[in-house]
Amino acid sequence: MSSRAEQKSRTRRALMDAALAQLSADRSFGSLSLREVTRQAGLAPTSFYRHFTDLDELGMTLVDEGGVALRQLMRQARRRIVRNGDDGSAIATSIDTFMEYLQGNANLFRLMLRERTGLSEHFRTAIKAEIDHVATELAVDLRRFAAAEGRRLAEPKLVAEAMVALVFSQGAEALDASTEIQEQLKVKLKVELRMVLLGAQEMGARG
Repeated sequence: MSSRAEQKSRTRRALMDAALAQLSADRSFGSLSLREVTRQAGLAPTSFYRHFTDLDELGMTLVDEGGVALRQLMRQARRRIVRNGDDGSAIATSIDTFMEYLQGNANLFRLMLRERTGLSEHFRTAIKAEIDHVATELAVDLRRFAAAEGRRLAEPKLVAEAMVALVFSQGAEALDASTEIQEQLKVKLKVELRMVLLGAQEMGARG
């Protein structure tokens, strides 16, 4: 990559990071202004348009990044499970991995969490697509784990969608919670996911 291309990439990244840095429990993406973002990035407002047409395009880029990060998270959890052997702790391993992700990517998750029900149809559609990708990959994993244990799982895609919804719900609570509360939420989430999975396995056994 040429030095000019590298500089452009760094500036684009700086704008994305500046937008993320201003998100908080009380601040949504829709409340950001272009001037605030460029000031945070240490750039002139006019330079913004060399990288994005508007803030919505920047936000959509962050949504794409969030979706990729979530899928990478799943693959990381899968590698941990395979490396350690499936000893019945697949859910625990996945939740531990997710909470690690949440600590390092809180505002990226916050963006996806809020904008999935926000006013922008473009955001809602894009985030729904990313969540569907995650649920689809999870359904494949669930089928594989069930088959390895000689079990039949009823409606793997619906099970995956329910699990993803629970993870998003508990993740939202964990975002700004204390370490103690986060640990409690982890325990609660693991129980909830096991209940969903066991119910699906029972339904599958009944045919």
